[in-house]
Amino acid sequence: MNRLSREKSPYLLQHAGNPVDWYPWGQEAFDRARSADRPVFLSIGYSTCHWCHVMERESFEDEAVASLLNEHFVCVKVDREERPDIDGVYMDAAVAMTGRGGWPLTILMTADGKPFYAATYLPRESRFGMPGLLELLPRVAELWRDRRPDLLSTADRVRDALASTADGAHGERDGGDAHGDGADSLGAGGSDVDVAERKDRRARQRSEIDERTIAAAADELADRFDAEHGGFGSAPKFPAAHLLIFLIRRWHATGEEHLLEMVETTLRAMRRGGIYDHVGFGFHRYSTDERWLLPHFEKMLYDQAMLSLAYTEAALATGDREYERTALEVIEYVLRDMRSPEGGFFSAEDADTEGVEGKFYLWTMNELRTALGDEAVLAARVFSASDEGNVELEPGGAGVATGDAGGAARPSPGDRPNVLYLARSLEDIASGLGLPVGALRKRVSTITGRLRETRNARVRPARDDKVLTDWNGLMISALAAAARGFGDDRCARAATGAAEFLLAAMLDDRGRLLHRFRDGEAAITANADDYAFLVSGLLDLYDATLEPRWLEESLRLTSEFVEHFLDPDGGFYFTPDDGERLIIRKKEAHDGAIPSGNSLALRNLVRLSRVTGDARFEDAAAGLSRAFARRASLNPSAHAALLTSAQYALSPGHEVVVVGRADAADTRDMLDAIARTYDPGLTVMLRDPGEEPGLAGPASWTSELVMKGGRATAYVCRGRRCELPTTDVEEMVRALKRA
Repeated sequence: MNRLSREKSPYLLQHAGNPVDWYPWGQEAFDRARSADRPVFLSIGYSTCHWCHVMERESFEDEAVASLLNEHFVCVKVDREERPDIDGVYMDAAVAMTGRGGWPLTILMTADGKPFYAATYLPRESRFGMPGLLELLPRVAELWRDRRPDLLSTADRVRDALASTADGAHGERDGGDAHGDGADSLGAGGSDVDVAERKDRRARQRSEIDERTIAAAADELADRFDAEHGGFGSAPKFPAAHLLIFLIRRWHATGEEHLLEMVETTLRAMRRGGIYDHVGFGFHRYSTDERWLLPHFEKMLYDQAMLSLAYTEAALATGDREYERTALEVIEYVLRDMRSPEGGFFSAEDADTEGVEGKFYLWTMNELRTALGDEAVLAARVFSASDEGNVELEPGGAGVATGDAGGAARPSPGDRPNVLYLARSLEDIASGLGLPVGALRKRVSTITGRLRETRNARVRPARDDKVLTDWNGLMISALAAAARGFGDDRCARAATGAAEFLLAAMLDDRGRLLHRFRDGEAAITANADDYAFLVSGLLDLYDATLEPRWLEESLRLTSEFVEHFLDPDGGFYFTPDDGERLIIRKKEAHDGAIPSGNSLALRNLVRLSRVTGDARFEDAAAGLSRAFARRASLNPSAHAALLTSAQYALSPGHEVVVVGRADAADTRDMLDAIARTYDPGLTVMLRDPGEEPGLAGPASWTSELVMKGGRATAYVCRGRRCELPTTDVEEMVRALKRA
């Protein structure tokens, strides 16, 4: 066992038995690189990454490769989910050097952290234009010995490029060290950006994000929209829930029906496709084809959170119960299979089982017949299964692919794999069968329940059981939205339990937030996403429960966030001012698989300003908007989550404060009427006169609002102007519509 055996990360522990002499990221590794006069071989991945598994089996478990690595390099393993700060910096470097990124990420760099070579997956031996490690590693060792100045020159240029430009990974991530304090703990030297450049930067940032940029993002998405299959672009196709939420809210703001049509086409297609797990629920990572049929089978917590948010939002906007069912099914999966005993949520489930991607999720017709008996005929019709199968296992079982299996011998009919998906809606299938759709839905529910029981006897994919603060914040938001929108108490309890766990367990001895919890240990300094996503979740939890303690915690965490992450020129750095220093200190607003911390921070600050009446939050939000306005205008759709928050900030804020006893019927009538109104720009607050200070603690301005005539009373305000209070529910609803 190597040094990784002492780590908590499931990904690092997967490599603890490799013959490679791995180090975890830390001073010991870089001190060793200096003393041995060797470059660093940095490998970044995550536990459910299919090609990370392939590279490990092919190379890191191979004695010949390990011998070369151990002789010529100091080898460092990083879990990108534990250390997104490290991953972000070196992914930026990889994209800058090669034009592409992904995992596994391979970086060769100096002992002071400056990269001179980057790649993603590398095979053991060279093939199809990809350099193999057996050839690459000796060549780099030779260059390090004979032409080191060339490598060091490359490393300096890469570091300077990352530090001096606002562009980062994918050409859209904002990076650089505007304060000149990016010297890392490994000995890299930082350099100040000169005064003239800083003045020019401030001049470019005077304008805030405006309506033109938001409209341009919607136009770009319309241009990329796949009208036949839903989604954006071609294969591979990612769910990109933040794009759908942007379009729903843009439709609500403008009334442009084609925006909602894009959303609904996509949501329906994903729900019917193989990217959705029709047996156990939840969404797989992405679709390998343009029709959402054949997924990459890993399941990520953040996808479940973001997609359940999108389906909940669509259900509230349209009243379509199918979206509500999907959101609650996704939540059922998370609560059943991804919740930790402490109340938080695990990170992911693997795509592979017993070395084969998707094996846990695929069904042959013979397996369907054994599990279902006569109902297998209906299951095959509903889920597009057949004796011939609808997918092919790749030769050697490395994964799943459609089409030609490369001449490999195929199983006999009845034993060929099927991914389950709906070629048509249940309504269309019911019509073709001459059945009421309700009756068909009931039979399908029975079928999937029996298949779930059968599947549970199989070897399950590995689960990454670490709990991450940022992803849990997203899941709290999803649960809170479902609790408020659907009146689901189970979701409210689960969100409350997760929030209480994070606020109790994920703190260091200073009371500062931490990033990762596993096996009883909380560790790793929190990043901007941790703060922004958790604050967003707590604000959503307040919307669902109207308990003032969640506002108070949001204010405490935001104060901490501003103190340690704020750039005086606007926006927030990804790492705190007193955290570990890497070769650059990143600040980004570009969307990845999930929104950036700055994107959610913008909405959080505006929400807190409207709740508390404290203009300092709005000032910080305006500075953030100015900091990223130019970047967003150059590539609007790549900043969709930021623009969703900007749309909220640009709208005239409107709030309703209900003053009444929380357990009184007239108070509940008012709150229920508000909950039935889809309005993403509305801020709802409850002031219970029996709870002091209650809401008046975080929102002191509400202390002057009182019940009229001893009845629950609503105060509706818009754009810092309030209407006369009312005790009549219908009049309150009319006032909300006017607002």
